[in-house]
Amino acid sequence: MKVKKNIATSEEGFIFNPSTGDSFSTNNIGTEIILSLKQEKTASEIVQEMCAKYDVEPTLFERDLDEFMTLLKEFNILEQG
Repeated sequence: MKVKKNIATSEEGFIFNPSTGDSFSTNNIGTEIILSLKQEKTASEIVQEMCAKYDVEPTLFERDLDEFMTLLKEFNILEQG
């Protein structure tokens, strides 16, 4: 999954979708995930990096990542396909 090219993000966790006019805020981990997606990292790469950085169980983080990705899809932040 990739973040749509027109989506604006900030290091503070602000996300803006100019196509819809919607804006969102996320926490530091959400911001890191979005930045990783913008760098076209895979879900498994994101899981590995975050689990190493935050000492979290991979299965727990995978579940949370899936939920976050579902939200990003619902808010039209990710490219479909």
